[in-house]
Amino acid sequence: MIGNFEDYDAARHNGSNVDGGGELHGGGYTPAQLARISGVSVRTLHHYDQIGLLVPARRENGYRVYRPADVERLQQILIFRGLGIELANIATLLDADGRDQASAMREHLSALHRRRHELDQLILTVENTIDRLEGHRDMKNQNKLGKQQSDRQKFEALKQQAVDENERVYGQEVRARYGDKTVNAANEKLLQMDQQEWDDVNELGEEILKQLSRAMEQGDPADAAARRLAQMHATWLRAFWPDGIYSAQAHRNMADMYVADERFTAYYDGPCGEGAARFLRDAVYAATDGASQPQALPSREA
Repeated sequence: MIGNFEDYDAARHNGSNVDGGGELHGGGYTPAQLARISGVSVRTLHHYDQIGLLVPARRENGYRVYRPADVERLQQILIFRGLGIELANIATLLDADGRDQASAMREHLSALHRRRHELDQLILTVENTIDRLEGHRDMKNQNKLGKQQSDRQKFEALKQQAVDENERVYGQEVRARYGDKTVNAANEKLLQMDQQEWDDVNELGEEILKQLSRAMEQGDPADAAARRLAQMHATWLRAFWPDGIYSAQAHRNMADMYVADERFTAYYDGPCGEGAARFLRDAVYAATDGASQPQALPSREA
């Protein structure tokens, strides 16, 4: 929980005072009391008051008093601030409905995941440097470890680069169609792939292009070669999509996007020839017609 609200939550649950100062008579907290339970300075609270973000009530003597609803609002403010959202945007979000708030939080959560990933790589580098400087390993082991960490760092950077590139090129359209929650989960699944999973899915992607070319030569999007193509493509999608997301309709929706958006079209038409994206779309439709989904390919372990 952001801030030091544990004491406040416990006190509210137990019906007791928050700290030695306790609640004011009639309920509420002074700026100093709220600063203690939240970890926010009194100056910051005054600033929030001045810009209309968190406006306390006033007692008869003119002193500020924060009610429980104000404390709840401050908790939300600190969460949004922790996500890197600007104060001007926080005011708008707090007045928006829950769906808009959740969407904004998912967007910034994705950025936090990327930041955490970068920090993990930085930690590995610093730890390795410290060990080398302190001479905790002999040169042979150090070289071996350095290569392992270097390879791992390159692999992690490669996955992050793939996520960033997909977001840059396709992110807006894919998020509009499937939603932030699904796309964020898919990005996280990709970042969690190990080397074998990564190699397998990229090899499958190359095989799909070869199979697409072979199926196009046959010319029938409903024949055995095209059905095999749709099966391979279904397996490829499952590798990237979160569990439970794949369905025949979702597969058709993705295939429609390949034809509707020239950037997706170019991904298939470029290596396989003009009309490749449309042929793949037709093959997916043929394979999923009257069925819940095309049969997935067996795994390598099967």
